[in-house]
Amino acid sequence: MASVFLQSIFHPSEIVALVQYKFLRPSPSNLIPPEKKACYEFLNQTSRSFAAVIQELDDEIRDAVCIFYLVLRGLDTIEDDMTISITKKEPLLRNFHEIIYKKGWTFNESGPDEKDRQLLVEFSIVIDEFLNLEKNFQDVIADITKKMGNGMADYAKNAAHNEYGILTNEDYDLYCYYVAGLVGTGLSCLFSASGLEKPELGNFIELSNSMGKFLQKTNIIRDYSEDLSEKRIFWPKEIWSEYVNDFADLKKTGYEIKAINCLSTIVLNALQHIPDCLSYMNKLQNDSILRFCAIPQVEQWCQTNLPNIDSYNLSTPKDLDNNNNILIFVIFIILAYTAYLLY
Repeated sequence: MASVFLQSIFHPSEIVALVQYKFLRPSPSNLIPPEKKACYEFLNQTSRSFAAVIQELDDEIRDAVCIFYLVLRGLDTIEDDMTISITKKEPLLRNFHEIIYKKGWTFNESGPDEKDRQLLVEFSIVIDEFLNLEKNFQDVIADITKKMGNGMADYAKNAAHNEYGILTNEDYDLYCYYVAGLVGTGLSCLFSASGLEKPELGNFIELSNSMGKFLQKTNIIRDYSEDLSEKRIFWPKEIWSEYVNDFADLKKTGYEIKAINCLSTIVLNALQHIPDCLSYMNKLQNDSILRFCAIPQVEQWCQTNLPNIDSYNLSTPKDLDNNNNILIFVIFIILAYTAYLLY
């Protein structure tokens, strides 16, 4: 860890900006009414990346985005839980857009190890706040939840997907559309509905999709080891089968060069969305929405540099999975640089 801070010394303006951002700005929690704090507590518990930037959105849009995130997190928790049978899971996924209108609804059947199960146990809190939103916000959230839930249900029922994972690059893009591209579309519609952005922003469907797809694809790359340990494969076979016969071989000694080449190929697949992401952010006019969109993007853009072994003094590709200091270093520098750029 000492080397992390030593390298940061060479970027003092970024470190100053990070300190100002972290300690000298008003706390977002002071802006949240007491009756809404439970939802924001769930947000902080369930989000690795978005809790802070959501809480810094302007008043007109903050609650809608928070509830949008929690509704989709609830949906995703059901989809991810392999202890729920498909006969129970499919109707939950396909009808979740109706469930969010049912006051008092909760779900207590998540597996004991499901990390976000408590959100569903107390989901009535989220539903109450959803029903307090303006109707135009409710309509957007329900529409995206319906589309995403049906897409998730289709994949949950797909025997080939369950056994072999993502097969083709086309299938990879479709999966990322359902689980993340739709989020980008929904956010654009929420931004427009708030009046903080122009009405036409919600019409830029492809640009909005790319914002979500890029974040999803970089998350899939980063979560290689975690997904492999749970016998889930989200890297498309069309890519990894060009280099190895078994997806797990990418971690094995003796496959270092093939692993690097495979990693480069799937990173390049994600990077194709960056021009759209830049075009999208160029259309934003509200500062808090720009920060909300730009901070996660900048973080993920920088994380795509992880495969550069020379830059991070890695000995083998498997160190990408095993060396937590790598992620700590990158995220620290990203936050500092982001604070410098945006504050």
